[in-house]
Amino acid sequence: MPALFYAPALQSSSRLLPCCWPWMLACWLSLSFPALAQPAEAARLPEEVRQALHEAHIPFTEVAVIVQPVDDAQHPTLQLNGERPLNPASLMKLLTTYAALELLGPAYTWHTTLLTERLPQDGVLNSDLILRGTGDPALTLERFWLLLHRLRARGVRDLQGNLILDRHIFDSAGIEAERHPPFDDQPLRPYNVLPDALLLNFKAINLQLAGDPAQGTLTLLPEPLPANLDIINQITPAPPIPDNLRPGLCLQWKKDLQADYQPAKTGSGSESSSRARLVLKGHYPIDCGSQVWRLAPQTHPEYLQGVFTQLWYELGGTLRGTVANRTLPPDSALTVLADVESPPLASIVRDLNKFSNNVMARQLFLALGQKAEPPPDGRGLRPQDGARAIRQWLARKPLNFPELVLDNGAGLSRQERLSAASLARLLDSAWQSPVMPEFVSALSIAGVDGTLKKRLAGEPLVGRSRLKTGSLDGVSGLAGYLLDQRGHWQIVVFLVNHPNAANSHAVQDALLRWVYRAAE
Repeated sequence: MPALFYAPALQSSSRLLPCCWPWMLACWLSLSFPALAQPAEAARLPEEVRQALHEAHIPFTEVAVIVQPVDDAQHPTLQLNGERPLNPASLMKLLTTYAALELLGPAYTWHTTLLTERLPQDGVLNSDLILRGTGDPALTLERFWLLLHRLRARGVRDLQGNLILDRHIFDSAGIEAERHPPFDDQPLRPYNVLPDALLLNFKAINLQLAGDPAQGTLTLLPEPLPANLDIINQITPAPPIPDNLRPGLCLQWKKDLQADYQPAKTGSGSESSSRARLVLKGHYPIDCGSQVWRLAPQTHPEYLQGVFTQLWYELGGTLRGTVANRTLPPDSALTVLADVESPPLASIVRDLNKFSNNVMARQLFLALGQKAEPPPDGRGLRPQDGARAIRQWLARKPLNFPELVLDNGAGLSRQERLSAASLARLLDSAWQSPVMPEFVSALSIAGVDGTLKKRLAGEPLVGRSRLKTGSLDGVSGLAGYLLDQRGHWQIVVFLVNHPNAANSHAVQDALLRWVYRAAE
């Protein structure tokens, strides 16, 4: 620490000239306590916010804050480091979703379709069954089951051909290249799932861990259980937890769990296996009741094959062929057997922002590439197309964000950059937009729902905010709208890039309370 480094010099300073004292003291204070080095900037923050920053060990120099009325963007109530480019984490989703609502429209939908080259005869389909995706961000298990149910309702029972996955609308190879280097060392976590034209159920397996303290047993219930995956449960119950320690320790119920994914091996040797294995190890505190551990171990084609087979067999169907990707004949040669439509974009944006779903945002970012000029020629959509569409849209608004760096539109990135001032201008523009109702209603309500459900509970400002949160290692942020006690809507942006950013929730809450009190 700088203070320790300079202490000997201060102790031996009796030999220094008196005129050197002020200079040495100023240097020591500026190095040891950066917040004291620029008192004018620090004074801009409310006292309770400065105190919360001090307790969180976050220097105000690493924080950007904007507070302004929605009807007076030219006169912000509070502004600190507003133009500084920062990593916005999931606050970048505000840009992606606002652009999508305006460019695609709140009623925009996606279709997932089953097609064939020849009609079935007596319940038997002798040609390939083609599953075509258009990038639906919200193709859940329930809606995928409905698609297969509609196929069975057409009388189809026996699939003699192959299941062909049509994923051409996205450039799968280009998207896969994003995995290198990986974002972090958690490849099986659902937040790391890459987008896909046939994204199904966020490619996730929900493992429900149900502990029974009375019996000392643990039950594992996977949903779904892909037909091509073996789950090997080696998790053992952890020792009982004392009642006084249970609340804290149960928040960390996953810390002793490990998952090892072993892909299927092809070949003729003794090591070959046609089925993948997910081996679960560790200890689970059964006193913590039932919890859901979400993992995404398989590739998109593997997951689709496994879930399709599982659901198709449950519906009484049979599948004789394999799963493959290939170039399809023109649409005129294909017959639609079944189709399922996504919820409208307005509904998708609501789930995306309230729960900060990364892969949904990345799907949406790619879909925006359709609106780029010139449009992609003869290839699938890439992230660069979505970025180009957003920049062209911003230029037409016009909104000038010179510091903007776009990567995947979800904020799950070390490269993306945006300033607090640009976020405030974006929120001001959205407030004036025809899509304002859909955009604002998609944000979390502090103390009520989404990522802010447990924040500020029981306080007077509960129910009076519409906010988006964002967090990464070293990044934390919050941005949106707050209705103050005088009945005026305020735009609030808070962003910190610092190793102690995870400690900033109390700072954010202090800022929201101050804004609620009408920025006293």
